[in-house]
Amino acid sequence: MDTPIQTTIQYDDFAKLELRVATVLECQPHANADKLLVLQIDLGDQRRQICAGLRQHVADPQSLVGKQIVVVANLPPRQMRGQISQGMLLAATDSATGRVIVLTPSEPAAPGSKVS
Repeated sequence: MDTPIQTTIQYDDFAKLELRVATVLECQPHANADKLLVLQIDLGDQRRQICAGLRQHVADPQSLVGKQIVVVANLPPRQMRGQISQGMLLAATDSATGRVIVLTPSEPAAPGSKVS
């Protein structure tokens, strides 16, 4: 069953999000968190670290290395179990299977490309 849409927002609120394409450079399990992966990403003009709650959904973290993902790039840095997370990757949960799918561009794009 699909999850109902919780709340509507104004377009101006959505426009505040900086969605960018990033390339995963490294991906490791978080040393102090069973659910987190720690990713090093290339955003074109900078390298960042993000933490993502995908550990139980990704059998081999190395399988993400080299892939392009979509991230929210303008979130403030946040401590997550002793690691700094400088963004959030986007993923979907398949309502039929419960499988978590990391969102990727359909074609290669330069790291840092804006998603609109």
